[in-house]
Amino acid sequence: RALAAQDDPRLAQVKHGRPLELEGEQTPQVVSELVGSFHESTRLLGQRTGELHVALARNHQDPAFIPEPFTDFYRQGLYHGMLGHAARCFNRLRSSLRFFEGEVRAEAEQLLAREDELRSFLKPLRDRRIPTIRTRIHGDFHLGQVLFTGKDVVFIDFEGDPRRSIGERRIKYSPLRDVAGMLRSFHYAAHAVLYGKVPGIVPVKESSAQLHKWAGFWYRWVGSAFLHGYLQAQGVSSLLMIRGEELRILLDAYLLERGLIEVLSDLQNRPEWTRIPIVGILEILGPEP
Repeated sequence: RALAAQDDPRLAQVKHGRPLELEGEQTPQVVSELVGSFHESTRLLGQRTGELHVALARNHQDPAFIPEPFTDFYRQGLYHGMLGHAARCFNRLRSSLRFFEGEVRAEAEQLLAREDELRSFLKPLRDRRIPTIRTRIHGDFHLGQVLFTGKDVVFIDFEGDPRRSIGERRIKYSPLRDVAGMLRSFHYAAHAVLYGKVPGIVPVKESSAQLHKWAGFWYRWVGSAFLHGYLQAQGVSSLLMIRGEELRILLDAYLLERGLIEVLSDLQNRPEWTRIPIVGILEILGPEP
C-alpha cells in the first residue's frame, strides 16, 4: 500500500519531523489512510501509558511508590551514567567493526565518527535544571509488554529490566524513560521489516529507497500519535510538570540512552540486528553538521 501511494501528491504536503515535533500537528488524511487503524490504536496506547504512570505515582503511603524530586544531583548522575553507556557502546562497536560489511559497516563507521557529537548532544541534560519528578515506572517498556484485547490494551511483566539487579529496578525514574522505550520499540518494528528480520517478509531490493522512506514515515507518525495520546492523558501534564524544551531534552536523553543499550545488547546477543539501533542513534543525532 505504501509503495503504491508513493506518487500521491498529498505526501509532498506532509510535514517532516521527529515524533515529538509532530505531536501537536493535526494528522493529515493521507497519513490516516496509509497507517490505518494502527494510528488510533497507538494513540490509545499512549493514553493508557499516561494513565499507568499517573496511577503509579498516586500512592503516597508506600515509600516504594512516593514520587521523588528530579534533583540536580540525580540529573548529574544520570548524565554521567549515559556517558558511561556511550563509552562502552563505542568501545564494543569499534572492536566489532570487522564483522560488519557493506551498508551496515558504513553506518557503524558513521556513528563511530560522531562520538564527540553524541557526547555534546547530552550536554543540555548536564547544564539545564529540569523541574520534574521521579516515580516507579514499568522499567522494561516495549511492544512485547502490551496485549491488545481487540478494543483496549493491557500491560504485562512489571518486574523491570531483567538485565538489571533488583536494587536497580527499584530506582525511580522519570516516566519519560518508559515513553522512550516504546518509541524505540516502534522504530525497531518498522526497521525489522525493512531489513528483513521478520520471518516470512522479504523486502524487494529494487524498492529499498522507497521502503526506507516508508519506514521513517510510519515511525514518525505512529510515534507522534503515541506521544499525543500520552501527553493528553488526564493527569500527565501535572505529573511531568514540564513541556517544551525541558521535555525534549529529557526525552532525547532517554532515547539516546536506550539506543546505546540496544547496540550493546544486540552486539552480544543478536549482532545481525545491531543495524537498527545504530540507525536509530544516527536519526536521534540528526544530520551531520
